[in-house]
Amino acid sequence: MLTAPNAASRPAVADPPPPPRGRRRRRPLAAVWPYLLVAPTVVGTAFLLVYPLVRNTVMSFQHFGLGELIRGGATWVGLANYRTVLDDPEFWTVVRRTLWWTGLNVVLIMVLGTLVSLMLVKLGKRMRLAVMSGLVLAWATPVIAATTIFQWLFQSRFGVVNWLLVKLGFESYRDYAWFAHGGSTFAILVTLVVWQSVPFAALTLYGGLTTIPAELYESARIDGAGAWQTFRLVTFPMLRPLFALITSLEVIWCFKCFAQIWVISEGGPNGATTTLPVYAFQIAQSLHKYDLGSAVSTLTVLILLGVLVFNLRRMFREEAAQ
Repeated sequence: MLTAPNAASRPAVADPPPPPRGRRRRRPLAAVWPYLLVAPTVVGTAFLLVYPLVRNTVMSFQHFGLGELIRGGATWVGLANYRTVLDDPEFWTVVRRTLWWTGLNVVLIMVLGTLVSLMLVKLGKRMRLAVMSGLVLAWATPVIAATTIFQWLFQSRFGVVNWLLVKLGFESYRDYAWFAHGGSTFAILVTLVVWQSVPFAALTLYGGLTTIPAELYESARIDGAGAWQTFRLVTFPMLRPLFALITSLEVIWCFKCFAQIWVISEGGPNGATTTLPVYAFQIAQSLHKYDLGSAVSTLTVLILLGVLVFNLRRMFREEAAQ
């Protein structure tokens, strides 16, 4: 009969040797090394974003004009700048125009981006590659370059748009000055922003569409669902978080849009294209009232945050209801 050996008969096992001293010294550096790698990005972000935001907020509570910019010594005025801005009827006109501008652009971007993404799914491999290449090129075009191209397209005497309309028989558009009228200038800017933004929405939604199982669409077809019912009952519910994310990003992009408006119209004609970012710049640079411009900028950020919070809360409520 075999019996287990007792503890005294077992061979002694030597303790593992202590780690070298150099390895012990390297452990703290290994723990800190990831933070050292991201430190330049964090410092750069703080310097380029956080500091200007804080400085702008502080300036909005001061009397800060051209004299204070040169010699310093700004005085504290509390909420006086905000009262001046909020009591100005023009500010509320610009707020309404900015909300209309943002809403119109976002709706057009999301509708067209969704249609283009659905088209990409139906296209063949070569045609899909060609369309996606065109979208990427349009998306990668610098803002100022794209804005200059649109200026040339709608130029009154030598623009392609007027030439094409005249060739089609619309003689009233011969030498038509698009940028002399508020409505046409607003429409051109909307077209420009939508043209620049649709590629991002379309490509992102197309990536989401490729993740939806084909069995869901097959089941919908077997149940007799049409194209609209399939999108409403299958595609949209599956991509609801992605739609909410893209909508939030497009709200930010359109709300803070400045370069296109300033290059084409500088907020004109007669203020027809003046949005909150342009309005703040006009007050600060044209009138040298940097304190009022800072107050408008701070209010712009707060309004944008309010719009985003409303959109995110609505998204969370819809997710919770599912």
